[in-house]
Amino acid sequence: METDCTNPADRTSDGAPAPAKPTPLPAGTRLLHIGPHKTGTTSIQGALFAAKEQLPAYGVAYPAQSRHPMQAVLAACSRTGMIGDTTPTERHWTRLVDQVHATGRHTSVISSEFFADAPDDATAGRIVEQLGGEPVQVLVTLRPLVRIMPSQWQQYVQNGLRMGYEEWLEHMLRKAPYEKPNPSFWRRHRHDRLVERWVRVVGPERVGVVVVDDRDRGGLMRTFEGLLGLPANLLQPVPDTANRSLTLAETEMLRSLNKEFRGNGLPDELYSLLVRNGAVMHMKNTCSPTSQDVRISTPEWAVRAATGIGAEMAERIGSTGVRVIGDPALLSAVPEPAGRPGPQEARIAPEVAAQALYGALAAVVAASGGASARPVHRTSSKELVRVLGHRCLKRIRRH
Repeated sequence: METDCTNPADRTSDGAPAPAKPTPLPAGTRLLHIGPHKTGTTSIQGALFAAKEQLPAYGVAYPAQSRHPMQAVLAACSRTGMIGDTTPTERHWTRLVDQVHATGRHTSVISSEFFADAPDDATAGRIVEQLGGEPVQVLVTLRPLVRIMPSQWQQYVQNGLRMGYEEWLEHMLRKAPYEKPNPSFWRRHRHDRLVERWVRVVGPERVGVVVVDDRDRGGLMRTFEGLLGLPANLLQPVPDTANRSLTLAETEMLRSLNKEFRGNGLPDELYSLLVRNGAVMHMKNTCSPTSQDVRISTPEWAVRAATGIGAEMAERIGSTGVRVIGDPALLSAVPEPAGRPGPQEARIAPEVAAQALYGALAAVVAASGGASARPVHRTSSKELVRVLGHRCLKRIRRH
């Protein structure tokens, strides 16, 4: 295993070891960043997309029409979208491939956490071949499993999951074959097998692993700058409230709504419109978590299980011979006890619930062409009331 080490004398402002500057990739590389989920992918994609016009001056391209080419990658991996969404087509993937080839001799970055969902070696091999074959190098970003689990659970709840956190942990960690209710979890987050899968496709010399150190907030940005030969601080975080994690209270409110939704047999398309892209999206964009919000807390038994798996994964990744940037020991580090408070009652604030309800109502208006069909979080309360009131009057007059 090749490891990029740090100088012990170098520290970040948080006291963490500063990451070593990695060796830049050869010009013309197709850097395939496969995630997986919850490892800083959104922040990297946002920073690269924001710097899209500046990158060519340094021989780099970000060939995507949006921050995250999710539709294209879902099609490449033969995956459906989120619950209720339209299934992407091969046309989405072909368009992205054409954009990558159009970058010519530039080093290009193709980033999506959904590449980690490639169902088999053949699919991964086809993706690599269509993106250019030999110039493709695969990059995997990793965080400790114990930090990923709560984030991934609440993300699954945003896609319709009705199971509570501790019950979900029981299924993922204690109930073989560990595939229910979310078989995608271990395909993404058994990180050693993920790395091995892509090593079989391109070889260890073309796979890199970055271990993210959560104590160093800018470390991942600096690592990408080093790999791409970019000047320091060109990549900057872009605020994205729509991608923030839900608090425990918000997640529990949504989980209860999921139960009602499923219990009444409502269609998935309605869930996508009203709940995920209506209530949840508006709530995220208008309500910021505070220090009073109860966070999702992982029980001790699950922490021990996760750190044990992390140690095993780090050892197996090390044996593959891939290049590792960062400290693999972080994958099995036990979080500070102070970071796991005792049980607290999670209460949803009235204003948060109101914003969620408003988001669902605004989605109805937008979907039917009212309020100029603007996104829900940009529809004013006054305009929403006017449109809904007009419709109610029309219905009353018909009766």
